[in-house]
Amino acid sequence: MKLITAIIQPDKIEEVHEALIRVEILRITVSRCTGHGQAEQQDLYRGQKHTPNLIPKVRIDIACNEEFVEPAVNAILQYAKHDSGTIGDGKIFITQLEQCIRIRTGERGETAI
Repeated sequence: MKLITAIIQPDKIEEVHEALIRVEILRITVSRCTGHGQAEQQDLYRGQKHTPNLIPKVRIDIACNEEFVEPAVNAILQYAKHDSGTIGDGKIFITQLEQCIRIRTGERGETAI
């Protein structure tokens, strides 16, 4: 089991969501968040160092079985990108998911996903 976390631009969420549905990824969690991933740059404005503000982003979390990892990642890669790719398009993190438990039934593991 894996946990896929994607941080993308807010204007791409609908396209990515539709692409995930097409590859049978139906259970996702979407959260609004802020941040920036590039190296922190400080601008000089009127003699004062100024750190750029955090940028609005969308976080998508997908808990899935191994066979759904590549289709999900490919859908996100294809539809989260602006044109040929721009700074700030986002990142995808894939982590091992140790356990999943469905609260309603107490099921554990892959069947709970």
